[in-house]
Amino acid sequence: MTMDPDAGRPRPSLTPPAFPSPLAQPPAGAPSAIPAVGTIPAEVPVPARKGRSAPIWAVGILVVVLIGLVAYFLNAIGPVASLVGMVLALVPLAAVLVAVRLVDRWEPEPRGLVIFAVAWGAVAAVGIALGVDLALSVAFGADSLFDSSFVSGVIQAPVVEEVAKGLGVFLLFVSARRAFDGPVDGVVYGALIGAGFAFTENIQYFAISFIEGGAADTSVTFFVRGILSPFAHVMFTSVTGFALGLAARRGASAGAAFGPWLVGLTGAVALHALWNGSAVLGDFFALYWTLQVPLFAVFILGVLALRREEARLTRARLGDYADAGWFTAQEADMLATPAGRKAALAWAGTLRGDRRDTMKGFITDATALAAARQRAITGRDPHAADDEKLLLTRTAAARTALFAP
Repeated sequence: MTMDPDAGRPRPSLTPPAFPSPLAQPPAGAPSAIPAVGTIPAEVPVPARKGRSAPIWAVGILVVVLIGLVAYFLNAIGPVASLVGMVLALVPLAAVLVAVRLVDRWEPEPRGLVIFAVAWGAVAAVGIALGVDLALSVAFGADSLFDSSFVSGVIQAPVVEEVAKGLGVFLLFVSARRAFDGPVDGVVYGALIGAGFAFTENIQYFAISFIEGGAADTSVTFFVRGILSPFAHVMFTSVTGFALGLAARRGASAGAAFGPWLVGLTGAVALHALWNGSAVLGDFFALYWTLQVPLFAVFILGVLALRREEARLTRARLGDYADAGWFTAQEADMLATPAGRKAALAWAGTLRGDRRDTMKGFITDATALAAARQRAITGRDPHAADDEKLLLTRTAAARTALFAP
């Protein structure tokens, strides 16, 4: 950031390195011109919820299915075992949510969508999986082929569960397009849905272990599911989200995104089947260290690459606004790196009255502004120009507040 003529302190600057990206997408349309720098209205506008929230009917379905799941657990497992399972399941859930939050810190998703994603995995996806299990049991009998460990674990569970979770990712893609900007968003939504599903599934596993083997069996189950593999479902469904995120970055419609969704779903099912197969067909612990751990390492590296691409896009799009006079080049540089943002927050803390909250709002709105510009460039969001004007007003107001006497 540059020196303001009315400020007595230099603002921090950190220029990120320029780098090409294999994840960059070509423009799909001609974006509207960036508005000219103008005056700031007295009342700062609030972003509209349309396109950034889950549909009400889906929330209603979740409530109905939740009631059914609670009744099922109380009847099949009992209140005491269910409570024990739920308390234990909260531990890996908390760890996963913290990790997802770290991935999502650059441009946080709306809180309502985060809650909906976890709820879809924990309620709707589990309800669908249990419903299919019940339907197959009624149709073919309890001792049918579907009851074998291989068919149920390596074929049925991966297909049914990933389709159920993937439907939630696709629903978010369709209903919340203005908050589904690219691969990182897709990975985050997929991870949250996977975390919710694993939470409810863990309740059942922990509770059954508690009933059948007491504390000893429960400890073993907790170690395997809560310590060794808390990110398994997260990783599976993130593949589906990644594919839809690439479609979003290209500006694909819901119909055009169906193909990428199927491709991502196939990858998720394959990973899920591989994971379950290692437990059913081979030495789980040997395959865990030689196969699953390397796969998880590749997953982490992929997420880091996506974050790098997100930072590159933020710098590129804010550079467009800097060229138009809305930001300085140094401000655009500062907003494009975690270190630059940290330095800016530290500087804001030295201002009169501690203006770190104002700086946080400036960073959040500027990042959302870059995402809106990217949506405009891809031509996938007819409301991108409206978002752009609103966020320009908010960032301009934040800058004025930062330099107020």
